[in-house]
Amino acid sequence: MDLFKAINERHSVRTYTEKKIEGKVKEDLYSFIEQCNQESGLHLQLILDKPETFSSFMAHYSHFSGVKNYIALVGKKSYDLEEKCGYFGEKIVLYAQTLGLNTCWVALTYSKSKTKFKIDKNEKLCLVIALGYGENQGIPHKSKSRENVMTVKENPPEWFIKGIDAALLAPTAINQQKFTFSLINNHTVLAKAGLGFYSKIDLSIAKYHFEIGAGKENFQWK
Repeated sequence: MDLFKAINERHSVRTYTEKKIEGKVKEDLYSFIEQCNQESGLHLQLILDKPETFSSFMAHYSHFSGVKNYIALVGKKSYDLEEKCGYFGEKIVLYAQTLGLNTCWVALTYSKSKTKFKIDKNEKLCLVIALGYGENQGIPHKSKSRENVMTVKENPPEWFIKGIDAALLAPTAINQQKFTFSLINNHTVLAKAGLGFYSKIDLSIAKYHFEIGAGKENFQWK
């Protein structure tokens, strides 16, 4: 499965089977996360077989079931930590989809006192991503129209439209999609976050999707 297909087929999943993450899938996932850590300077961690993290009332209230695995998005405190966690977290999410796994971004509905990840000095946890083999493949979220999230002065090139379409498939907190992409000139794009919960993380997730849809060779970020 390529990333274009992963973008279209990946949906948030909150209910998981008993099937373990093991063998080549486990090895490939660990390897990819380490690659993301080296590239980003983050301290992203894969935690397996720890169901107690999602055993809280809030997790059950939010319809999480069977969650035993998750990715902790941890990094050094900095002005761009949220952006990095969103961008590289979504890289892992889409890669996991290509491996046949399902995921869900999680902000509050887990027990922080029962988590098993490590936070070193001057580091911070942003979010976690639930991970495993879903009982279903989730359902598509409703999306805004292209016109609501893009700003152009004239007919945009095809690559820009493809980028917008990919960005609209990105997961965002409570599906708020509070981001805009502006075409500054023939090859420069400005992305901005709106106001709202986790909007900086949402923007960086959407930017990664935009890059896949538009093709990084066709533009540069402003």
